[in-house]
Amino acid sequence: MNNFKPCLLVLALMLALPVQAGEHAARTGKGLQEIPDAELNLMRGRYTVGGNSVAWFGVTMISTWQAANGQSLQGALTLGMDFSKGSTPKVTFTPSVNITAANAPLPDASGRAIDGSGLQNVSGLSQSVQIAGDGNRASNVLHLNVRNDGVIPGQGSGGGASTATAQAGDASATASFDGNTAQLQLRMEGQGAVQQWMRSGSVGQSIQLMADGQQVGNRLQIDLVRQSLGGNLPLAQNVAQAITLNRGIGGVGGQ
Repeated sequence: MNNFKPCLLVLALMLALPVQAGEHAARTGKGLQEIPDAELNLMRGRYTVGGNSVAWFGVTMISTWQAANGQSLQGALTLGMDFSKGSTPKVTFTPSVNITAANAPLPDASGRAIDGSGLQNVSGLSQSVQIAGDGNRASNVLHLNVRNDGVIPGQGSGGGASTATAQAGDASATASFDGNTAQLQLRMEGQGAVQQWMRSGSVGQSIQLMADGQQVGNRLQIDLVRQSLGGNLPLAQNVAQAITLNRGIGGVGGQ
């Protein structure tokens, strides 16, 4: 089952809008046009030039998997981007993975197949559950928290690109950040995979199971802190701005 929150619709629309605008400009061939002063005089509302009002953008991912044979996989990561000193963020990253031993052999799942390769081509927000088995419980949850006080959370000890991995037999857990993509993955060979990711233009959660009696869950939390004098940009644009600035920051991690 998937658990959707109303704020996810805002996030999904926000991530999709830049693509649609680009496609429209390509079709019309007009691109950007200067608005005449006479037309600007008729407009009312709030406007900014540049308008970077995002002070902090943080992501927390937690994935858990309890297999029918008693084996347990857990993974977590936190990624923080501090924009309070300018458009180039100070990046912090802290991964954590753990696997407990199984007390029974894994069941045979031969003859079952799932395919989630198409998710790699999805822009915007995606939540997917694919199950080929019985007695399974699965959930994807995403929360968006927004504050307008400009207070930057305490930063973790990690910094820059990093990877944490754990392996036990056919089970593996990986939490990684390469400067462009933050990803959390739990995998059991022949049983399935549980994943969460965030990259420029895409946020996703995926559960793929080919066994029986599995209990898995994904939780992703996005924390957005805007400057105390902010509010100049709509919420969707603030989140889009923070995600877009994630592109190409590999060289500045840990500054």
